[in-house]
Amino acid sequence: MSERWIADRMHKIDASGIRKVFDLAASMTNPINLSIGQPHFDTPDEIKEALFNAVREGKNAYSQSQGIAPLREKLEARVAAELGHTDRQLFITSGTSGALMLTLSALVNPGDEVIVFDPYFVMYKHLTTLSGGKVVLIDTYPDFRIDVDKVRDAITDRTKLILFNSPSNPTGTVSSVEEMQALAELAREKDVALLSDEIYRSFCYDGNFISPAKWNDQTIVIDGFSKSHSMTGWRLGVVHGPAHVMQQMIKLQQFTFVCAPHPMQWAALVAADYDITGRVDEYRQKRDFMVRELSDNYEIAGAGGAFYLFVKAPWGTGTQFVQKAIENNLLIIPGNVFSSQDTHFRISYAAENETLERGVEVLKRIAKGSTT
Repeated sequence: MSERWIADRMHKIDASGIRKVFDLAASMTNPINLSIGQPHFDTPDEIKEALFNAVREGKNAYSQSQGIAPLREKLEARVAAELGHTDRQLFITSGTSGALMLTLSALVNPGDEVIVFDPYFVMYKHLTTLSGGKVVLIDTYPDFRIDVDKVRDAITDRTKLILFNSPSNPTGTVSSVEEMQALAELAREKDVALLSDEIYRSFCYDGNFISPAKWNDQTIVIDGFSKSHSMTGWRLGVVHGPAHVMQQMIKLQQFTFVCAPHPMQWAALVAADYDITGRVDEYRQKRDFMVRELSDNYEIAGAGGAFYLFVKAPWGTGTQFVQKAIENNLLIIPGNVFSSQDTHFRISYAAENETLERGVEVLKRIAKGSTT
């Protein structure tokens, strides 16, 4: 095989640090795994049955590229009730990552700048690179709050898009109403596209979720069923935004993903009406437990939503601390996977309580460098 076969863009994309830890977990004996960001519970039985029925009923061919009409109409009605925008179109994507790829591919020209808040979800950087764009990082340390003046100063003639995520992966931060409104209005003022990644919107523990689209009707919103209904492997996402942008993205979906998995869309009709309140309450309790148990030894900011803590390492770099954790059979993710800085680590508390208790014991033990 010739090295010249490999496209230059691939040398700008690193293998996922999260997946490296995931692979490591497979080789360890009974690891305390607080690394992977997916719900610890299985897909609810009612949703599984809806999938089985769809398969048995022959809904196994392609759907329309934009998704089946009953699912789109149900979700469109909810979006319209929430936002009231007259020029907003919705379609079903192959996961939220598929929606993100379609958005960046449809909007970003080579050399365009995409503003991303640091720390960030790992895909933001690499899919921007794939689209030919340049990531411009906005530092949000130490409290992970958005300073809209920093964003204003970062906007140039090449700025095409602002990527926003609340509740946040990896920090768990839920942005305030003031932050969201200021960001939305700035994007509108500067004629810059705003993409709001809302995949964790169901997991807001200290208040109700509000979208920045409330203040900017041109906001593109990504959502889905993966986290809220434990359907990560089903690859079902949702995107909605101004119709002229959605039309371009649907056109691109026709020639890439073709459509979201068809039988899963019929199951999503049931998922859309499934009550997850109990699961959200459960994760709130897990958040409370982790913050309560770790706050004496660790600096924790954010933690208002999703199911992550982004914790400052009490000694060494984030990478050094994670290595010590791994030596003690605890799997967590170094912060530099999500950031230009190597000062923190990410915990996912989407795990059984027993696993969380074991993890807390290790973290308390190694907080001061002890391994005994």
